[in-house]
Amino acid sequence: MWIKICGMTEPAAVSAALALQVDAIGFVFAPSVRALAPLEAAALSAPARGRCALVAVTLHPAQPLVDEIVQVFRPDVLQTDLADLAGLRLPQALSQLPVLRAGAGADVGLPPMLLFEGHRSGSGITADWPQAGRLARATRLVLAGGLNANNVAAAIDAVHPFGVDVSSGVESSPGRKSAELIAQFVQAARAAAREVA
Repeated sequence: MWIKICGMTEPAAVSAALALQVDAIGFVFAPSVRALAPLEAAALSAPARGRCALVAVTLHPAQPLVDEIVQVFRPDVLQTDLADLAGLRLPQALSQLPVLRAGAGADVGLPPMLLFEGHRSGSGITADWPQAGRLARATRLVLAGGLNANNVAAAIDAVHPFGVDVSSGVESSPGRKSAELIAQFVQAARAAAREVA
């Protein structure tokens, strides 16, 4: 089970995610309580570089912001809505994680991997699991939206995703991650993935 902890804002959260050997951590460059400047994200992510994928999380970004993120933060992956990608100039070496939101029709031409999300990122509202389950049969789907340690097992059982992504579900208060909640989430996700397998 591929696991991403999103919305990093503090060194302790990065350390907690690294200790659990998650696959990716996300840094937000969009209006949010979790938003960072590229320079802040570069400093915060330094201990994680080369140990997990560093994901730049954006929403309808302008090209100058993308250029700054690429030059200053140097992400491994750029995450943004699927429709945004066609209008952006991106380095060939930069992986992409397109976001498809609940209710959007994209049964044709699905990317090889995508993140399936609710209507608004970071809101803590669960996505449409039946739609996610249908898409998960056609592509490597990372499920996001309202996940936490208490519902991730049910989500994995319902959707059979390639991976899961959590942000607000592992926070003690908006924008502040809890090492304990991160650990509970990762353990629950891995246990559920073993059950499904």
